[in-house]
Amino acid sequence: MFRGQYEHTIDAKGRVSLPAKFREIIAARGSDRLVVTADVEPCLLAFALDEWQAFEQKLAALPSMDRRVRMVKRTLVGQAHELTVDGNGRILLPPPLREHAGLGREVVFTGQIDRIEIWSRDGWSHAREDVDMGALTDALEGLGI
Repeated sequence: MFRGQYEHTIDAKGRVSLPAKFREIIAARGSDRLVVTADVEPCLLAFALDEWQAFEQKLAALPSMDRRVRMVKRTLVGQAHELTVDGNGRILLPPPLREHAGLGREVVFTGQIDRIEIWSRDGWSHAREDVDMGALTDALEGLGI
């Protein structure tokens, strides 16, 4: 499971080191690959390859004539890139994905159980400021917290 928050920097070529804890999780799954795509928010989503493949199978089973399904496919699958973690633990984020998330030099990785979010440092700060505490409290009550 991916959890925690880590700050890293992107180099001039668009490479960024994955947090060591996240690399360990991906490696434990027998792979050095992950899939990174645009989220509906101004951030990126990264999945271990096996998680992404399971997600794609679920999408493939949905009715392709449903407009909402097509929008999900365009947004997530259409912008997805399969990336390999290099020998230095880095991935190369493609320019269109960096642009979507407004990624500059400083990025924040946040674990989200089955996926990773990649935010610009400013985007992450704004996302945290936008938390609706009332809605959060209601959601946590449903979880017994």
